[in-house]
Amino acid sequence: MKHSSTNAFLVMCGVGIVTALLLSLAVPSSGEDLPRFFFEGNGRLVLRHAYFETTLDVRYRRADGSYDPAALEQIEHFFRSREDGREAPVPLRLVELLSYIQDHYHPRQMILLSGFRSPEFNTELRNAGGAVAQASLHTEAMAADIMFIGVDMGRVWHRLRDLGTGGVGYYRQNKFLHIDSGPPRFWEATTSRVRENLSADNARVFLATDFDRYRDLKGASCVLHSVTAYPIMISSHAKVVGADEASLTIEPPNGAGLNADGCFAVSSPDAREFQVGSVTPATGHIAAAGQSRIVLSTCEPRLGKTPTEITSNPIEIRRR
Repeated sequence: MKHSSTNAFLVMCGVGIVTALLLSLAVPSSGEDLPRFFFEGNGRLVLRHAYFETTLDVRYRRADGSYDPAALEQIEHFFRSREDGREAPVPLRLVELLSYIQDHYHPRQMILLSGFRSPEFNTELRNAGGAVAQASLHTEAMAADIMFIGVDMGRVWHRLRDLGTGGVGYYRQNKFLHIDSGPPRFWEATTSRVRENLSADNARVFLATDFDRYRDLKGASCVLHSVTAYPIMISSHAKVVGADEASLTIEPPNGAGLNADGCFAVSSPDAREFQVGSVTPATGHIAAAGQSRIVLSTCEPRLGKTPTEITSNPIEIRRR
């Protein structure tokens, strides 16, 4: 990665996404392995940039299932913040989702209108009256505004919202879809409520894992997103619910210590990443095929609207 262009972002967002990307580069797959994400394309991504008037055409995933760091670097640069040129690693989940859309709906062209937006640029747009959220996932490189040429964007929007791929907004008048790798939700321009600052006081904080499918959760990387108020107190004891049930221990970020209640403080943007430590399956529970989620517990004191539990994206655990 280009360290000179990402240092400011790492201070703002932490190193979680970078770590997840680096760890994933060498993840191989065999004929018996499942795709790592629920929505994956063919490993190629082709985009045209509306602002820089450049074209991206990369094969980011190799035949053995590992990710090409040079290709991911090209994607990072292509998605750079429009006004100040700052860059941030684009999560693999978003890259795969865009490739999935390209591979399944066959648009003649996909044009990127907005990718990563630095927090400063996002604030400038908001202050100028732009319809952008204060805690937009664009500021975490988790969103892309895409114009699709040669397909009915309304039909694509309906299909993606039915599949629950993530956040999907349809801006009919401006002829683009907002696509993000956050929790499933959908809206149109008139129903976006973008000016209401819905993420204020940690009201929409969520957990993202590095992959969707695992053989073993131990060592999985997790990152808190949409954090708007610090600190958040997190219990070192978590759980898996759903098709699988288990208790987990969470390793505090940056060697942070635990208080008497077994909780640690996520006190800044660079402390939002942690890893799953031990995994203890629930006694008597028989794992079933299907999706599960990691559920974190928060501790007192809870600022603002910090929830008592923070839930991850759906995951699948397929043990051999």
